[in-house]
Amino acid sequence: MSASKDHLLAADPSLQVDRIPLYEVYMRMAEELAKRSTCARLQVGTVVTDQRLENVLAIGYNGNARGLPNKCDSTVPGNCGCIHSEMNALVKAPGSVRDKVVFVSASPCVMCAKLIINSGVTHVFYRKAYRDPSGVEVLQQGGVVPVLYDRWASAWRNGA
Repeated sequence: MSASKDHLLAADPSLQVDRIPLYEVYMRMAEELAKRSTCARLQVGTVVTDQRLENVLAIGYNGNARGLPNKCDSTVPGNCGCIHSEMNALVKAPGSVRDKVVFVSASPCVMCAKLIINSGVTHVFYRKAYRDPSGVEVLQQGGVVPVLYDRWASAWRNGA
């Protein structure tokens, strides 16, 4: 395993840290992006970084396509017509960059998991589990490491 992959797996939740970790910074960015979502059922945000966590490559949130009304096409769950945040982010991320890392406010669905696998992503950090765990299972089958990342969800908030 390369040194850059080792540091991703070294996010030991038992470690004490005196400042906010980059993992948490990017996760909070994803949560803030989710607030821009126009989806009526579930607002989701995504940040794509490089393997070293030094550069944000792309951002996304779920909603309708550019130029279309900022609302869901339908109220039927699972058929609202919104483009998922992961799709919106990955379509903007440079394809030439391999070993990308994704931070998303909710774990991906199956189709987003497949897109993530094909986009050269090595790790997906997510804050909350989506109602269907199949996307996480697909990530694992495709060799992408899914990480439920909620260790510092309430730390460093409001000046803490």
